[in-house]
Amino acid sequence: MYFTDRGIEELVDRRGDEQVSVEWLADRLRAFVDANPQFETAVERLSSFLARDDADDE
Repeated sequence: MYFTDRGIEELVDRRGDEQVSVEWLADRLRAFVDANPQFETAVERLSSFLARDDADDE
């Protein structure tokens, strides 16, 4: 198990029944980077990954 799996599991446990918009997610990612600029590259990579069409990954 990766260290990040704990955070992902917490996210699912706390908010797994919710539906959110991409706009909400983008706002939360911006707020996170504003508070933690050292993670800007990681958030940018995650955002690009999420933006791609699933078919692009094949």
